[in-house]
Order: sequence, then structure tokens, then C-alpha cells
Amino acid sequence: MIRRFLLLGSAALGLSACAAVDTAPVATSPSPAVVAEPDPAQQAAARAEAAHRELFALFQASDEASLKRNPLSGLFRGDFRYADQLGDSISDAYFAGEKAAAEKDLADLARINRAALNETDQIAYDVFKFSTEDTLRGYQPDLLALTRVRPMNHFFGLHTFYPTLASGEGAAPFKTLADYENNLKRHRDYVRYLDATIGRWREGMASGVVDTKLTVRNMIEQLDNQLKQKPSENNYLGPIRKFPDTVAAADRTRLTAEYQAAYADGIRPALTRVRDFLRTEYLPRARDGVGLMYMKGGPELYRYLIRSTTTLDMTPEQIHDLGLSEVARITAEMEKVRTETGFKGSLPAFFNYLRTDARFKPKSREGLTQGYYDIGKKVDAQLPRYFSTMPKAKLEIRPYEPFREKFEAGGSYQNGTPDGTRPGIFYFNAYDLPSRTTPGMTTLYLHEGSPGHHFQISLAQENEALPAFMRFGGNTAYVEGWALYAETLGYEMGFYQDPYQRMGTLDDEMLRAMRLVVDTGIHSKGWTRDQSIKYMLDHSSMGKTDATAEVERYIAIPSQATAYKIGALTIQRLRRKAEAELGPKFDIRAFHEQVLGTGALPLAVLEQKIDRWIATIKAS
Repeated sequence: MIRRFLLLGSAALGLSACAAVDTAPVATSPSPAVVAEPDPAQQAAARAEAAHRELFALFQASDEASLKRNPLSGLFRGDFRYADQLGDSISDAYFAGEKAAAEKDLADLARINRAALNETDQIAYDVFKFSTEDTLRGYQPDLLALTRVRPMNHFFGLHTFYPTLASGEGAAPFKTLADYENNLKRHRDYVRYLDATIGRWREGMASGVVDTKLTVRNMIEQLDNQLKQKPSENNYLGPIRKFPDTVAAADRTRLTAEYQAAYADGIRPALTRVRDFLRTEYLPRARDGVGLMYMKGGPELYRYLIRSTTTLDMTPEQIHDLGLSEVARITAEMEKVRTETGFKGSLPAFFNYLRTDARFKPKSREGLTQGYYDIGKKVDAQLPRYFSTMPKAKLEIRPYEPFREKFEAGGSYQNGTPDGTRPGIFYFNAYDLPSRTTPGMTTLYLHEGSPGHHFQISLAQENEALPAFMRFGGNTAYVEGWALYAETLGYEMGFYQDPYQRMGTLDDEMLRAMRLVVDTGIHSKGWTRDQSIKYMLDHSSMGKTDATAEVERYIAIPSQATAYKIGALTIQRLRRKAEAELGPKFDIRAFHEQVLGTGALPLAVLEQKIDRWIATIKAS
């Protein structure tokens, strides 16, 4: 565009000059025309601009097509064009469509000249290529045959997610009559999905690819818990217990009847069908071995999952050994804390003291909630020292709802909307309160809340300069690696001067190190559930309830837990490198801006970006 403007401007000037000559009284011999040499910088800028437009047109087309295929993605973004749909996500047509879309995206990407792009666009190109290739690999027949026949489990299933979405307290809006009507339409999709899961499980029974008895029993209990809910507690009926003023009285009466019928005649029977099928048909055929190594095709699937979640080419053995090394290092730090507190017993005895002594127990759900409120205020006061950009979205603090708390982790994060109108939510677990301990509260808040997931996810999706897949996508190693790195900022913020709080963060760091050992132990070395729980209790002060939930989570979603520590170690190493090479030029706020400024990157792409930043600062 710049080059075209210059050429048009030169032509206009030439015409003006000719007109002046024509009116001159004396004709003279024309001077030779002076042709300006093309400016290489302008030519490069024009090529970069053209490539940028082509690249971002691809991103936009890909994202728009994906939203139509996956309407829930739009719902969580605050895009309600497809809010009347839950989506498919389980049929053969859906899987074929996702595979075809990935193939088309890669073909279109290959036609774009990466070398012509500017540095930031090259990052976007590389991330899109990595994530699309990873997606496509998951839809190849050999892996798809292992995943589509296990559509839900106790940790990752629509049956655990949808009740909150439909409750009026989740991401779906309930502000208008249309919002209420859309929810009823999503209910119909939900019933179809639940029935389709039974077909997928039967397909797996026929092919010999089945889930674990442990996971199936947990799902049965989850479904039982939902079916036992009283009407006053029922999540699916939540919206009709609290109508907004925008819904007229007559519509309230009609909607109340329709919601009750949708649950009684649709959702409840579907949940019952799934529960009964799992209990009577699937459970007897489910496998006893909890690791993927005991499942047909499991070892190959586990290797793919590790690559997908860590974004690195690491083997289960390498990850296991790294975990053992980190466990040993953190154990030495824990011994120092034990000595500092004056505790006379062994480290295992110290663990037991921390998990059982009354001084470390929350007094009530309300007291636990207030404790997190207080931590949040202290963290907020420190954040400007470390970050130059803050999220627009606010952060709410809530306990998990009772219907799902038993099977949830110690904490989690639900993102808000890009425009900040819906806040992010930090959930903490108050189930079995006597098993909970207080030393880890600060580090859990830093991880799940600010500046962990809330900052990383919110800043990405609020950055409108990024393409949608970078604003709303991501990979586990980066996302969880950042959150674990955020925990370590508590040292600099002064939150771990108390030895028990420091023990709390070491405990959480130990959890992530143990995950490397236990996840690979379960899925590649044949570790049992009880063996894995014992390992975690022996090397940390976490309670048995938490340790059990953690291990059963690793069984349900293999490899996901390995990404935390690997991602955090990468970010920590890059920070040390930047500090060493930049010396007094190092600025922690600028470093964090570089890490967070382009969304969730594969770790190799992040390292390349930080290396370029270091070189630029050194040259300045």
C-alpha cells in the first residue's frame, strides 16, 4: 500500500510538471526521465503487509468455521450467535469435519510466505501450525479409535460441566427471555449427547478399548448424586428460581413449566439411562488396570498425549526421571523448613503434623472463603510491581458447588469474558473440610487466581491484536507452567517468610514434581492407584482426600498433569537466562509482558521469542 501510494503520487507530480511545461513560452529539449530506485524497505513492508492480511484472513475464516462447529466456544467468549446450540462433538460427522478443517487450514497456511511476515506474525504462524498439526494427529484413525469410544469420565465429561452451565451461575447468560429459550434448546442437545455416549461406549466394548473400573464407578456415583438432588438444589432448575426483571410474569409461568418438563421428561431419564448402562453393562467389561499401558493402543496414545500437553518431544522415561530429580531437590528444601520450625521428628512425621494438627485446619467454609478474600487483597497490592498490564476482568472467589466438589481438584479457574463483563472465577474446594489444610492457601490463590490463570487467560483474550486462536486457545504446558511459575512470585512478594506458608508452597511445588513421577508411573510403569496415593502421602503433607482425588485425576486424564512442572521449569530457566544476560537492563515487568503478551505459546516458540527479546535489549 505504501509503494502504491508513492507511485501514484509520483505520477500525479509528473502530470503537473508536464502541464507547466506545455504552457511555457519557449520549448526546450526534454530532460531524461528520472526513475526512483525501488526502496527495499518499502518493498519488504508491502510484502509483510500482504502476507499479514492473507494470514489473518486464514485465522478469521478458520475461527469462524470452528465456532459454528463448536458453539460452546463462542458462549464462553461472550459470542451468543450460536447460544441456542450445545453442539455435537461426538458423531462421526463431527470428527470428520474437524479433521477436514485441520487439513484445509494447514494447506492454506502452507501457501503463505512465512519469510515475508514480520516477527510477531511469524510467531502466530508457528503457533497455528503447531496446534493444527497436533489437532490433526489426534483425529487420525489410529488415535481417534482410542478416544471417541471413551467420551466421558469422572474428571472430563459433559455431565460434570453442563449442570453448572445450565444453572444460571455459569458462563451462559440468563438476562433475557431469549437466553431462557436458548437454554431449553441446549437441553435437547444435551439429551442427544448423553444417549450418544452409550453408543460410543458400546463401540469401545466391541473393539476392546474400554475405560477403567475406577473411572466408571466414579461416574456412576456422580450421576447418582445428580439424580438425588432435591428440586430446590437441582442445577438444571436453577434459572427458574431466580428470574430477571426482563422476563414477564406470563413467560415466567410458562418457562417454569417447560423447565420442569425438560428435566423430568428429558434430562433426568437420559442421566438415568447413562447411569444404568454404566452400572449394568459397561462396568463388568471395564478394565482393572488403571494405566493406559493396560488399554489396547494405550502406550501409543500416551506418547501422543505427552507430546500434545508438554509441546516437547519427551519420553515417559525422561519425564519420570526428571520428576524423581525434582522430588529429591524439593525434599531437601522441606528439610530446611522442618529444621527452621524446630520440629524434632522426621520429615514424614512433620508431614503428618501439618495434615492433622488443628492449627492448620480451616474452621468453616465461611472462614475458608474469607481467608482467600484476605489473600487476594494482599496479592492485589503487590501486582503493580511485577506487571505493567492488568486484566480488565475482575476475579471472584467461590467454593465449588456441593454437587461436584468431591471429585474436583483443590482449586480451579473459570475464565471471564473478553470485555470484562463476566468476571473470572477462582474456585476452591471445601469438601471434607477436616482434610483441608491452610498452609497452601496462598500458593493456590497465586496459581488459580492472580497472577496465575486469571492474568494469563484474561490478558490473552482481552488482547484484540491477537488472532482468535491465540486469544482463546493454548497448550497445557504454557498455561499451567505460567500458573506454577506465578506461585514462585510469592517469594519475592514476601508471602513465604513464615516457614509454614513456605512449606505450603513447597508442598504445591512437590505436588507438581510428584505428578511427573506418578503420571508416568501409572501409565507407563504399571503403578496402582494405592501405590500412587502412598507415594504422594510419603513425599508431601497433602491429605489423603486430596491425594486420592489427584491420583484419580491422573488416571482419568493421562499426561495433563506432567505439563505443569515442565512448563514452569522452562519459564524459570528463561528468566534466569534473561537476568544473567541483561544484568541491570533486566526489568521483571518487561519480562512478564514478553511471556504473556502473545497468548499461550508452545515452549520452543516461547524460548525463541525470549531469545530475540534478550538480543534486542542487549543491542539497545
